[in-house]
Amino acid sequence: MNNLGSEHNTPLPASERHHPTVLQILPSLNGGGVERGTIEMASALKEKGWVPIVVSSGGVMEQELKRMGVRHITLPVASKNPWIMRRNVGRLAQIVTEFDVDIIHARSRAPAWSAYATARKTRKHFVTTFHAAYTRGGLLKNYYNSVMLKGEKVIAISEFIAAHILENYNIDPGKIVTIPRGVDCRKFNPAAINAERVIKIARDWSLPDDIPVVMLPGRLTRLKGHTTFIEALARLEHRNFLALMVGSTEGREAYTAELNSLIQQRGLEGKVQIKGHCDDMAGALMLSDVVVSATTVPEGFGRIAVEAQAMGRPVIATAHGGSMETIIDGETGWLVPVGDIDAMSAALAAALDMPVEAREAVAVQAREHVMSKYAIEKMCASTIGVYESLLADSD
Repeated sequence: MNNLGSEHNTPLPASERHHPTVLQILPSLNGGGVERGTIEMASALKEKGWVPIVVSSGGVMEQELKRMGVRHITLPVASKNPWIMRRNVGRLAQIVTEFDVDIIHARSRAPAWSAYATARKTRKHFVTTFHAAYTRGGLLKNYYNSVMLKGEKVIAISEFIAAHILENYNIDPGKIVTIPRGVDCRKFNPAAINAERVIKIARDWSLPDDIPVVMLPGRLTRLKGHTTFIEALARLEHRNFLALMVGSTEGREAYTAELNSLIQQRGLEGKVQIKGHCDDMAGALMLSDVVVSATTVPEGFGRIAVEAQAMGRPVIATAHGGSMETIIDGETGWLVPVGDIDAMSAALAAALDMPVEAREAVAVQAREHVMSKYAIEKMCASTIGVYESLLADSD
């Protein structure tokens, strides 16, 4: 008998057997936008009275599903090994049958291939979400990407991604549904953050008082543009600030050392600090005066910029990808050309020089902007609407 994880062996409660069941599948649950969106949708489905199931290779975010009472099944779906992917099809088909799954929703390419074959085998609805502008290459690479087009509906997480799909793939435009990513405006809400949380983070990070804080959140990878950020800060020679790069450094020791060396070379020791992973980003953002997204490649959505605006923080972001939609240039933040150190430095100076009244006005506008367009409730309701349309067509 296949080992499908201990959760799989738990009988489905009678109360769940006659409600629509949605199986979301993704590589892992170790943090990130795809993972967060999956958990948010699982919560919304459960709240609606539907049955959510999540399949992944596991990770630290499993505990969130457990706390919500959402079933997680561990399978090696992160693997790109063709034999493992093929073996996953039989295991997934068993899950679909046992739990009477109605819709399979794939959120990444490797698991999508197994999920697509399972959907065809079991005659279940298949939905995909395009989370990024996947790199194109030769025939093999493009074929690998093409599985994300095989959903009955293909969800694009931004207008940028929708345009990317239409420009690069042969697809019926009617299959594409643009549903922007959402942010939890209850969690990312200045009014919800008590002083104790902020004080704890400030103490843990040994932050001084009364110094403007510039924050660049995101895991430490070259694509996040840390070097451009450091070079831009180096041009603010006589300004008083503390810049924090907040994100996981695990497995990136060489890059971390490279950044620390650059910080030293530019005379920014102490003024620019790497703080590593933070479990309370809403609380951390409360410590910031301006938030930066310096990505060197276009992001499908750009969650950090939206979370920062939800917290009423002005944002400086590189002018490409989802940021072109989520930031109102000159009103809720600044958009600067990719890799343009001078432009980023000028935007940082403008942000740090904002008078209190202007900063307060930006805070109100930025939060209203996010709540009207990118609230998590809107994302979840629109996605459930896609599910409902598929189920209605099969009645």
